[in-house]
Amino acid sequence: MSHFRTILNFCLVMLFTGQISAQEARLLRFPAIHDQQVVFTYAGDLYTVPLSGGMARKLTSHVGFEMFARFSPDGKTIAFTGQYDGNTEVFTIPSQGGVPQRLTHTATLSRDDLSDRMGPNNIVMTWTPDGKNVVYRSRKQTFNDFVGHLFSVPAEGGLSQELPLSTGGFCSYSPDGKKLAFNRVFREFRTWKYYHGGMADDIWIFNFDTKEVKNITNNIAQDILPMWIGNEIFFLSDRDRTMNLFSYNLETEKVEKVTHFDDFDIKFPSHGGNSIVFEKGGYLFHFDASTREVKQIPVTIATDNQYSRSEYKDASKRIFSSGLAPDGSRVVFSARGDIFTVPAESGITRNLTRSSGAHDRNATWSPDGKHIAYVSDASGEYEIYIQPQDGSGAPIQLTQNGKTYIFGISWSPDSKKIAWSSRDGKLQYIDVQSKKVTQVEKGEYDISFSSNWSPDSKWLTYTMQDENRFAVVYIYNLATGEKHPVTDSWYSSAQPSFSSDGKYLLFTSDRDFNPIYSRTEWNHAYSSMSRIYMVMLAKDTPSPFAPENNEVKIEEEKPKGKGGDEKKAEDAKSVDVKIDVEGLQQRTVSVPVDVANYWNVQCVDNKIYYMQMGQMGRRGSTKLYDLKKKTEVDLGEGFGFSISANNKKMLVSKGGQYAVIDLPSSAIKMEKTMDLSDMKMWVDYSEEWKQIFDESWRQMRDFFYVENMHGVDWKAMHDKYAVLVPYVNHRADLTYIIGEMIGELNIGHAYVNSGEMPSPDRVKLGLLGAKISKHSSGFFKIDRLLEGAPWSRDIRSPLLDVGVNVSTGDYILAVDGCDLKDINDIYQTLIGKAGRTVELVVNSKPEMAGSRKVLVKPIADESSLYYYSWVQNNIRKVSEATNGEVGYIHIPDMGVEGLNEFVKYFYPQLNKKGLIIDDRGNGGGNVSPMILERLSRIPYRAKMRRGIDHPSPIPDQTHIGPKVLLLDRYSASDGDLFPYGFRQLGLGPIIGTRSWGGVVGIWGSLPFVDGADLRKPESASYSSETGDWIIEGWGVDPDIVIDNDPYREYLGIDDQLNKAIEVIKENLKDRKGLPPVPKGPDKSK
Repeated sequence: MSHFRTILNFCLVMLFTGQISAQEARLLRFPAIHDQQVVFTYAGDLYTVPLSGGMARKLTSHVGFEMFARFSPDGKTIAFTGQYDGNTEVFTIPSQGGVPQRLTHTATLSRDDLSDRMGPNNIVMTWTPDGKNVVYRSRKQTFNDFVGHLFSVPAEGGLSQELPLSTGGFCSYSPDGKKLAFNRVFREFRTWKYYHGGMADDIWIFNFDTKEVKNITNNIAQDILPMWIGNEIFFLSDRDRTMNLFSYNLETEKVEKVTHFDDFDIKFPSHGGNSIVFEKGGYLFHFDASTREVKQIPVTIATDNQYSRSEYKDASKRIFSSGLAPDGSRVVFSARGDIFTVPAESGITRNLTRSSGAHDRNATWSPDGKHIAYVSDASGEYEIYIQPQDGSGAPIQLTQNGKTYIFGISWSPDSKKIAWSSRDGKLQYIDVQSKKVTQVEKGEYDISFSSNWSPDSKWLTYTMQDENRFAVVYIYNLATGEKHPVTDSWYSSAQPSFSSDGKYLLFTSDRDFNPIYSRTEWNHAYSSMSRIYMVMLAKDTPSPFAPENNEVKIEEEKPKGKGGDEKKAEDAKSVDVKIDVEGLQQRTVSVPVDVANYWNVQCVDNKIYYMQMGQMGRRGSTKLYDLKKKTEVDLGEGFGFSISANNKKMLVSKGGQYAVIDLPSSAIKMEKTMDLSDMKMWVDYSEEWKQIFDESWRQMRDFFYVENMHGVDWKAMHDKYAVLVPYVNHRADLTYIIGEMIGELNIGHAYVNSGEMPSPDRVKLGLLGAKISKHSSGFFKIDRLLEGAPWSRDIRSPLLDVGVNVSTGDYILAVDGCDLKDINDIYQTLIGKAGRTVELVVNSKPEMAGSRKVLVKPIADESSLYYYSWVQNNIRKVSEATNGEVGYIHIPDMGVEGLNEFVKYFYPQLNKKGLIIDDRGNGGGNVSPMILERLSRIPYRAKMRRGIDHPSPIPDQTHIGPKVLLLDRYSASDGDLFPYGFRQLGLGPIIGTRSWGGVVGIWGSLPFVDGADLRKPESASYSSETGDWIIEGWGVDPDIVIDNDPYREYLGIDDQLNKAIEVIKENLKDRKGLPPVPKGPDKSK
């Protein structure tokens, strides 16, 4: 009987094991097909499987991500995008596997991640039908991350050639190679489904012989990823909401829907012969273009899952917050989702929570030293927990039924209560013993609070925005529930805190008015406006800055009894804060410190500790002001600090190092730092990734700008995509799933970027600021030198540096002693040479005789040179076409760079009679109101000066004359709001194509355990006239629609700019300038 049971159990185990091993793999991405072979990406590597399915075989194994495999027409070779050698480039391998061969050598971009919404660089698109070249899309020479170009590189490697189109994305050749079906826009990595904005793409056909470009779909939805099979072009479209396959018949010009899925979108199809393969819901499918039959390809994978197996990690690399024990003996860290306590000097490190599946954060020590409180989502929602500080007991959940994000927590000094604020705009506290929750405040104009406990635990102070959006300091009496303002709304105040003796309430406030004046125009700005202020809480408390009169002090005999330290401790415990509410504001005094920006203000034993930052973002300093000595002491730069509950110790941090020191009175010296080397933890990635997925869903629920989530059943979306999370075996795939989920909200600024994930070390390629071709001699010819500014480090063109003396048409013969004659790509000799001195051998002829050596310093990115050349050419073109009467300004974004470009080109062109403002490719930001204010100025008087015949307008720096605005599908975010404002202000006509259409604003990311970044659309614009939502999901329509033909634009013909010149020249006819200076008045009569 026993023997029988053993056999039975063995059979059952084998059956179960077989079921597990045969389980279909999921999250199979970017498939390609040739005949009966399918290749796809799984967990960052390439695999191959028969079309009939089965066990997949791995073709690549590298820490980088291999993707977008494409078979050569004969099926012998696979081209793909990979990250060997430290950059994202085009590679090939034999279709059955082999050593990768690198084909391209391009700029190493900063935004070059599969998880980035712009997608990776150098994506393989297809092969030419003759199998001689691989076509790929690259952003290597564009200033706008939205825009890419199509290039062709020889299959054996060498310099790439541009396809004659100004922009391009996914594409497919006609069988004879004479035509190309292509997308002009590339937004397949955007996390925005059901998009109808200006960037929604169509399928276009380019005829290489006639140069004609034709739109064959012309639909407001997304029509993408064309695949040319016979007399049909297949493509994806979400015109019926879910992405399905459609076909366009070249003979009948009719569109047919050929798949009818309604669960998951079809993603990234590709074709070979009459077959199309695609991913849907993580699985692979095969579509027969002849029969219209769809079949799933069953795939199993046996792998070690090297990027998803549990890993021993150093949590000290991801510290989110820190807190000091009340006696300073230990420090509690919230790090990578766990709570650690670490000895200040020696002892053991404890991990109190050990929870890969929960995000435990904001840990803080109770003032009595017994407990640690922290925020955790172990229950599925963020709640507040406490746990014995030595880990001797299980955590206790204090709050219940929380369905909102908790920002931070703070203990009352008596360790009986915990206060916190949350995304629902509430400031609350909980009684630790009874678990009773009391709401202190509900914000009406903002959701965040800065709060602090009084030393007797009877009062809370906090800030709250008033109707004018200035923050006001309040105090709250726990016993009565009464609230009293400490400041008024004339000045914005922040950072309130009680002194340790309960006599003072300190805060910062913007009450100093010292304007700085602009060098570009007669205008002002106020930068640093803040000082530290303090309020005497009781009427009988004297000001520490009151006049003094020195008198002889008679020493009294001290009664015998308790020692000094013991008495001090007893006095501290017996602090009873007395607040006379009447006249509080009149008892406010200023601490005599410099006007600056202040935070972390704490007053202990008549010493005020604070952090200070001056104007222009200079590095912050930690300082103290001694109220008795009336002196300020600089404790050091770049330190963060917190003070222990017993007010004797300080935790200081700098550069990722921590130290516990005695409360300082002089410069801080971190002579001995804490040993964090034992902050190690086992990370179960499957649990951690589920937590990150769930938290992403919750954060979007809690912070999305409208509560109805655009009508989407948000819980259903969670459940729809949660089924994919158990199949994640690479961090990038988790980001992909989260992106698909948030994309369901149909909104522009829902972004997600990966946290920690495997990646190769990047190697910067050196670039020379030139377009170069391979000459028949074997050497390399300089076809074009990119214009730059030798005086600028940002737009320096290396071959145009002073003393190099290289011209267009010259030849480069050698790099660092390496003869280039037998090298097919000059850039392979410049790997790792960005920013390093390189020796070139150059000549005006393709021969060594008569050559010379020059030293140059290659740059890492040429996009700024392409941009500078484009702008300068446009300025020249406009000036020549208008006899110098019209100026041109391009604004690349609405951030610092865009504002700088506007300032550089607006003020020098105020003398122009008209202005063309170019918003095309504007990537957004937040400065459009500043620019619109300058453009909308109207002179209300003129000003003259004797001897000068040319009057000036008031306001100064006002442009007088017509204006025209250019925009296109890449005018995005604040680049959308700018043309909207331009129209609302009546500044002039708008020319181009409809803009992107994404204007719901975002803030910074909240913390995730592995450093992920999630941007949640939180604030939106709507019409101040009608009360309707504006722009989002559609864009801004131009007054005059001009869509640049991509071939003509490639040739340098800018029809949009040409139209702007035509319109503004016509509008100049009605221009009225300032009247001439009148004749001098005669006041003699």
